[in-house]
Amino acid sequence: MNRSSSSPSPDEPELVQPVTSDAMKQVGLTQDDIGFTCSGSSDYLPGRPFSFVAAIDGLKACPPIRESHVEMDGAFALYEAWVRLMHGDIDTALVFSFGKSSLCSVPDVLNLQNDPYYVQPLGLDSISAAALQAQAMIDARKATERDFAEVAARNRKNAVDNPNAHIKGDFSVEEMLQEPYISSPLRKSFCSPASDSAAAVVLAVGDTARKLVKRPAWIRGIDHRTEPHALGQRDLTTSPSAKLAAEKAGLSKGNVDVAELHAPFAHQELILREAMGLGEGVRVNPSGGALAANSLMTAGLIRFGEAASRVLSGDADRALAHTTNGVCLQHNLVAVLEGE
Repeated sequence: MNRSSSSPSPDEPELVQPVTSDAMKQVGLTQDDIGFTCSGSSDYLPGRPFSFVAAIDGLKACPPIRESHVEMDGAFALYEAWVRLMHGDIDTALVFSFGKSSLCSVPDVLNLQNDPYYVQPLGLDSISAAALQAQAMIDARKATERDFAEVAARNRKNAVDNPNAHIKGDFSVEEMLQEPYISSPLRKSFCSPASDSAAAVVLAVGDTARKLVKRPAWIRGIDHRTEPHALGQRDLTTSPSAKLAAEKAGLSKGNVDVAELHAPFAHQELILREAMGLGEGVRVNPSGGALAANSLMTAGLIRFGEAASRVLSGDADRALAHTTNGVCLQHNLVAVLEGE
């Protein structure tokens, strides 16, 4: 149950209110029916502390609700809500996230994720860091620029074909390979466009979920793992954390029909597919993924919503949802969703 909106003008409550209301309306709930609410965002985007508190004005917060927040993508808020549901004393949770990338230079802000003593002073923005990773793949003969272009073209085409998307265009591999470099070897189409957005998901357990929808998308397993902070301490062409998280989430227990991967750069999809063993039979990012619209703080939660929607509709029996955080796929969260 997911919806996103994109505009540079609305403030936080105006971004949050439509999507949270719509998510609850789809399953016939109101805020009074929600046992726990958890949100994800980043104060560094608007540049003011506790900006997430203002977003609560987009909900019915009086009388007081049980609420929590993570300074991360909404997918990690979903993880916290899932843990809360596992306690057994509540049966519903609302998860939402929002991000206004238009208020700042996102690549420069993401430099704050780097080591504060040795790397941040260098001004290593997120695109330049990803370019180092992409070049490492080329040097290791694991991929070429054409491979990157093919990934980008497929994702953009999927986004155009997605009835929920508003993207138009014809994306050619050859045209992408003629684009100027933003940071070699990354060209414009190999990088994700930033946008303002909000997203929301409703979680429910057991019989409650069965009453709300005909075919629930059950979270059969979920796990997240991280790798060393320093880029020089890990092989940038692999993702052991994504591999381990997928194993712990139970990916190996059966085939998946769909995988929604949060890969902000084209080459990162190749790394994730290899790490998690996603073969040709898996439809990767049928929504278009983050390469079509990388809405900071919501792109990961949207991957969950897109994967769940495939199961809810019967288009897939088993789906994988993935979220990343940190520089060069440092931190990865993986969940396996199944229909009954």
